[in-house]
Amino acid sequence: MPAGPSRITMIPDDYEIELTLMRLVADRGADKTVCPSEVARALGGPHPDGWGPLMQPVRRQAVRLMKAGRIAILRKGKVVEDPDDFRGIYRLSLPRSSDHGPGNSDSV
Repeated sequence: MPAGPSRITMIPDDYEIELTLMRLVADRGADKTVCPSEVARALGGPHPDGWGPLMQPVRRQAVRLMKAGRIAILRKGKVVEDPDDFRGIYRLSLPRSSDHGPGNSDSV
């Protein structure tokens, strides 16, 4: 029998992460960005023990959504060329007409 009530932290599933990420980017609007930690905090709360473990799952969903053309991942204000291979601080946004994903050579 347990010694008392325990706090079990549930990691949100991929669908919940996707919904939260898409809601935050849509709410922010075109030409604005969201920090991935904002997505993690919306799901895990304000304490680092809650949102910290969500950073990698948020990144995985961001990569998947960028490949699907639903969001853009930006570094230093520019869309990353390869969503599977980027490092450092990044931001998330809705795709913009000036954003060109991998293999898109259209000029503006």
